[in-house]
Amino acid sequence: MPKKMQAIVLGVMCLVLSIGICVQIKTTNNNGKTNEDKELNNLKTQVLKIKEKYNESYHKLTNAQNELEKVRENVANSDEQLKKIKEKIDKYNTLLGVTDIKGQGVRVTVSDVSATNKIASFVNSKDIVMSDVDILEMVNEFKNAGAEAIEVNGQRIIPNTSICYKDNIILINGKKVTSPITISAIGFSKGMTTINRPGGYLDYWLRDTKHLNTTFKEEKNIEMKKYIEIPVFKYAKTVN
Repeated sequence: MPKKMQAIVLGVMCLVLSIGICVQIKTTNNNGKTNEDKELNNLKTQVLKIKEKYNESYHKLTNAQNELEKVRENVANSDEQLKKIKEKIDKYNTLLGVTDIKGQGVRVTVSDVSATNKIASFVNSKDIVMSDVDILEMVNEFKNAGAEAIEVNGQRIIPNTSICYKDNIILINGKKVTSPITISAIGFSKGMTTINRPGGYLDYWLRDTKHLNTTFKEEKNIEMKKYIEIPVFKYAKTVN
């Protein structure tokens, strides 16, 4: 075979081999991407199923509680003594935070200074974050001022609520809360405005934290959602 023909054949073989290698690489990459997409879709499907199951369970619980409330009302309307018992149960449920409520009150909102604010460059970042101790003090101040119910960033404060600082985040009822921090309190609003008076706690607390943005306002209708988780008592037992 002439050398020229050999060179042509060899060139064609190299071209075919190169095309084959490229096709193989592309196929491998596509298979890898397909597997990743399939795994991601499976995870999304599992999350959606779990969320759907949670929503269904929560819906059933809400319906059951509504039915129970209707039964209580029917029974209470037929007996004056049972009506008084129902009123006590409602009060205890409000105290425990396991029922939706609304009423007059006040809100305090505290937010960190913006990073674009010139003062931020002169302030230590750890000093512009409202700490767990600050929130706890504010909650106690509202209790002392007569608050009947308190909520922080949507987290209802119940008798055994924990407010703590862990891994650079604030946890309330085990849930993460971030700035801005909004503390809502239902009660006699005029009485709770003492917290915002000159020389009051809020004024005292802000003396060393003027770089925080704070608002305080009275509201005629504050709504709070119930605490949906059931507290677990390991050591406290009912005395018969």
